[in-house]
Amino acid sequence: MKIEILGMGCAKCRLLYENVQVAVRAAGIEAEVIKVETIDKITGYGVMMTPALVIDGRVKSSGNVPSLQEIKKWLEK
Repeated sequence: MKIEILGMGCAKCRLLYENVQVAVRAAGIEAEVIKVETIDKITGYGVMMTPALVIDGRVKSSGNVPSLQEIKKWLEK
């Protein structure tokens, strides 16, 4: 599984990265978690507001920090 955190490094971006790390550990799955901070790559996903969460190439959230429960639910699918 490939998980990308899209954002320029703001506090919400860092919080989303931390929450994803916690959710991955709690789910007990293997995942590559990557920070994407270049604007070209971010807009390439059609994202206009950060932070954004992309799981296996699909944008799951944009412009907010989803709850741990939401992240865990997305990881299980």
